[in-house]
Amino acid sequence: SQKLTQQIKKTKKPKKKKSPNEPEIIHVEFLFCDMNERFFHGMKTLLHRHSIHAPHSSQLSDLILENISVGTVLSTDDPNDTKSPPTPSSSNKKTKSTPLPPQEEPNVFGFATVINLTTHHSTPCIQSLKSLCLSKCPPQHKPEMETVLSGKTKRPAGFFFQERMVNVPMEITEVMHQQLVLDMDWAVENAEGGEEERKSLDFGAFVRLAPCSGSGGGGSGVIYKYFEDEVFATNAEFVYAFEAPKMFEGEEEEGMCSVIVMTKTGHRAAMKDMAKMIH
Repeated sequence: SQKLTQQIKKTKKPKKKKSPNEPEIIHVEFLFCDMNERFFHGMKTLLHRHSIHAPHSSQLSDLILENISVGTVLSTDDPNDTKSPPTPSSSNKKTKSTPLPPQEEPNVFGFATVINLTTHHSTPCIQSLKSLCLSKCPPQHKPEMETVLSGKTKRPAGFFFQERMVNVPMEITEVMHQQLVLDMDWAVENAEGGEEERKSLDFGAFVRLAPCSGSGGGGSGVIYKYFEDEVFATNAEFVYAFEAPKMFEGEEEEGMCSVIVMTKTGHRAAMKDMAKMIH
């Protein structure tokens, strides 16, 4: 069964006389959609902006899209709407048929999903991320990290992937994460593959590779690209950061990656903190 698609509409205030320099208010309707192959290029573009994911952005996009049970995509287009765009003229008196333009791909403003580390242990991109996390892990956290990534925990661990455009409103971002929680709960309750599938979707730990930068103050703090990653880090079991590879030669800004390891309890606590922050 399909999960409920939610719609959030930003209301437009009554028109007032605008000064020439006043920015135009744009009405946007966001849709929270299930995974669909038509989102591939939009998701790949967002993943490719993160230097850790750039080398395997295509494979990761495929893996995320195959993970239909758990995951939500923030868009302004319904991926199931495959109607052809209207022709410029309604006249039927054309002597030569004009081919219709191809349907444009839907916009992807963000997405969130969790990929099971045990189920996908042999996938090259997951193997690569696991190796990276372990190779950069400080000695004091190494035993815990090895356990989390071993695939042998009582409840499964998952890589928590979420990328979005940085200017997505905070309220919409929170709903995207709420939708992921609903997805996970729904998937556990409605697993069609029996007890084995239900257990594979009942995540006990999450590993998030969050893009960030150095604080520049000489301390150990980092500045997260997405505000919610700071909330997740605050509720984590442990966090560590390392210098991320540069996207291109001559790049001045020093990009970093923060590894955030949360339990399910920590993730739910972070969701409550996020709600308090926004409301």
